[in-house]
Amino acid sequence: MSERVQLTIDNHVATVRMSRPEKRNALDPDMFDGLIRMGKRIIADKSVRAVVLHGEGKAFCAGLDFGSFLGSPELMQKLLSRGDESPANVAQRAGWVWQEVQVPVIAAVHGFAFGGGLQIALGADLRYVTADSQFSVMEIKWGLIPDMSITQTMLKLVPLDVAKELTFTGRIISGIEAVELGLATKVSEDPLADALETAKLIATKSPHAIRAGKALLRDAPGMSRADALKLETALQVSLLGSPNQTEAVQANMMKRAPSFKDPE
Repeated sequence: MSERVQLTIDNHVATVRMSRPEKRNALDPDMFDGLIRMGKRIIADKSVRAVVLHGEGKAFCAGLDFGSFLGSPELMQKLLSRGDESPANVAQRAGWVWQEVQVPVIAAVHGFAFGGGLQIALGADLRYVTADSQFSVMEIKWGLIPDMSITQTMLKLVPLDVAKELTFTGRIISGIEAVELGLATKVSEDPLADALETAKLIATKSPHAIRAGKALLRDAPGMSRADALKLETALQVSLLGSPNQTEAVQANMMKRAPSFKDPE
């Protein structure tokens, strides 16, 4: 069996590809394991400055492959287990690990992003989508609720009543409506190419500032006003006068491309 999730790194950009095209990249045990494993590999690789996440074949991810879990309570129990390194359980971490990654993650979405597939896309920082891509909080169809970190992602993107309407109905929305609602960043004719272009641009910036920016915008919304303002200051102080910040200033003054060092 080929790897469910494949990783390539080129010039500071990591590309993560879900590779189960014959099943529309539906989530089976190996797909859950692969997504988490690749996320952890990227976390450990300090040379990575941006990530692109996409699905091979005709869809981003069609959601949970129920058949792969039928008759195996042990596999279902594993999805609900959680360790010490993350607040998320295994099922949740397939989506949440992309927020644990310290650099920006861009999901390039085409075809279906249903149920768990949508929640994986929501774990990214940006979502570039085709106009005819399809999104659904589909768990209600199966008498369930979304439980793959959606409380930490979708609720930061759309008003509560919109989240409720999507969750209660499970209705399918297009990429165009997803952008209108705030679930997606922009419509693109070629989301993968555009995501890679943005990732390459991000990779030219100071890696310490990239990481600080993600930490600020990820963590501040859940803080009190005072703590969020303190976080701004603390992160800024950590950057001021640092080697990469000095290099950014010098490169701009000298009108040359900067040469940044990766975090240790």
